[in-house]
Amino acid sequence: MGACEDELGENGYTHNEAEAIEKGTINGEANNNYSKQQQQQEKKTIASAGSLHSLWKKTIWHGGSVYDAWLNAVAAQVGQVILSMPTSYSQMGYKWGVFFQIFYFSIGMYTCYLLARLYVEYRVRKERDGVDFNRHVIQYHEVLGSLVGLWAQRVALFFNIVTVGAVAVVQIIACASNAYYLNPHHNKRTWTIVFGAISLVVILLPTIHNFRIWSFLGVLTTTYTAWYMFSTSIAHGQVPNVKHSAPIDLQSFFTGTTNILFASGGHAITIEIMHAMWKPAKYKYVYIACCFYVFSITIPHSLAVYWAFGDELLHKNNAFAVLPSSNARSTAIIFMIMHQAVAFGLYIMPLNFMWEKLWGVHQSPYLVRVLVRMPVVLLLWFLALAFPFFGPLNSLIGSLFMSFSTFIIPSIAYIITFWTLKARENEAEKPNKPRRIVGWRGMVVLNLMVVLLIFTLGTGFGSWASVEDVIDQIKTFGVFQKCYQC
Repeated sequence: MGACEDELGENGYTHNEAEAIEKGTINGEANNNYSKQQQQQEKKTIASAGSLHSLWKKTIWHGGSVYDAWLNAVAAQVGQVILSMPTSYSQMGYKWGVFFQIFYFSIGMYTCYLLARLYVEYRVRKERDGVDFNRHVIQYHEVLGSLVGLWAQRVALFFNIVTVGAVAVVQIIACASNAYYLNPHHNKRTWTIVFGAISLVVILLPTIHNFRIWSFLGVLTTTYTAWYMFSTSIAHGQVPNVKHSAPIDLQSFFTGTTNILFASGGHAITIEIMHAMWKPAKYKYVYIACCFYVFSITIPHSLAVYWAFGDELLHKNNAFAVLPSSNARSTAIIFMIMHQAVAFGLYIMPLNFMWEKLWGVHQSPYLVRVLVRMPVVLLLWFLALAFPFFGPLNSLIGSLFMSFSTFIIPSIAYIITFWTLKARENEAEKPNKPRRIVGWRGMVVLNLMVVLLIFTLGTGFGSWASVEDVIDQIKTFGVFQKCYQC
C-alpha cells in the first residue's frame, strides 16, 4: 500500500477509509455494519475532526507570521523590567532615564538589524549548498560559526548561554517577588520553589512556533501592568516630602543605566524568533515596531512612578512594593506572574535547543526531547534560589553579558562577514536605499562606534557599578536568602 494512504484527503478521510465507506455504499449488503446514516455520521465526524485540528494549528498552535514575530519580540523585550525600571529612573533622574532608554534602544534596533542580516546571509548560503533546515532550528552561534569562524562560534555560544540563561533565572525570581506582594504569608524563597516547579511545564512547548497564544497573553499582561502603574501613580499623587535626588553617585547611576541596557537587549533570541517566521527577512521591521511599542508603555509608567514615590524606589527593586494595595494591583501582580512564565519559556528555548544538539536528540521524537530538557530547567531553578535579587542581577547581566551578545558581537561579526568586496557583491539581501546612502564605510564606522560606546558605558562603567551592587546585596542579604527585601 502507498504511503499516501495514511494522509487525510480533502473530505477528511484517509484513502483506506474512503474505499471502505464507498464499498459499503455501492454494495450495501456486502457490509452489514454500515447503514447509510452511520456512513454519513462518520463522514461528518472525520471531517469535523480534520477541520478542528486544522483550526487549532492555524489559530493557536502553529504561528509563523509577522504578527507572531511581533508578539514574541514584545513578550521577550519587556517583562519584569517594567518592575525595576522606575528604580533605574530613581538612580539616574528624569532626563538621564529617558535619554538612556532612547539611546540604548536605538542601538538595540540597529544591532538587531545586523543580526537579521547575518541570519538571512547564513540561511541563503546554506540552502544554496543544499542544507535542509526543516527539522533543525538555526541558532546564534551557528550563524557566527559559519560566517566568521570557529572562534566566533565559541564566543557567541558562551555569551548567549549566559545571557539567555540568566534572563530565564530572573523570570523565576521575579515571579516569587511578585507572589510575595500578593501573599506575604509565604516568604520569597518558598515562592521561588513553587514557581521553579511550575516552570518545568514550559519544556512541553516544542519550538517558538508554538507561542502564539502565550506571547499574546504576555503582551496583554505587560500592557495592563504598565498603564496600571501609570494611572495609579498619577491618581495617588506624590508621597509627603517626596525627594528626587538622582543622580546621587556614579555607582547607582551606572547601575541604573545597565538595567536599561538589559531591557534593550531582548534580541538575544532574535535568531530563534526569525527561524520560526515564514518570512524571516521582515524581522528587522518587526523589531522596530516592537521597540516603539515598548517605548509607549515603559517611559510613561517609569516617569509617573518616580514622580509619585521619588527616592523610596532606591530601596525597592520591585515597583509593586511602593504601590498601594488594591484589586487592580493584585490583578497586575497576577498578570506579571503570567507574563514571566511566558518570558521564561521564550528565553529557555535557545538553551533547550543547544542541549538537544549536545546530546544528539534535536531531531528525535517529541517525548525524547522533552525528557532531555529537564536538567536545564532544574539548573536555572537552583540558581534562582541561590541569587534572589533580580534588580541588581538585571544590571549585572546587561553589563557583563548582554552588552557582548546583543551589541558588540553582532557589530564585529557584520564587519568581518562583509569585509571583502566579493562578499558584499554576492550578499543575499541587497542594500536598501538608507543603507546605500550610508555606504559600506559608514556601516563600519557605525559598528565601531557601537562597540566603543557599549564597551565603555556598559561593559566598563556598567560592570563596575553592577558588580559592586551585587557584592553589597550579598553582604547584606547573603545567598539562598529566605526573603530578600521583605
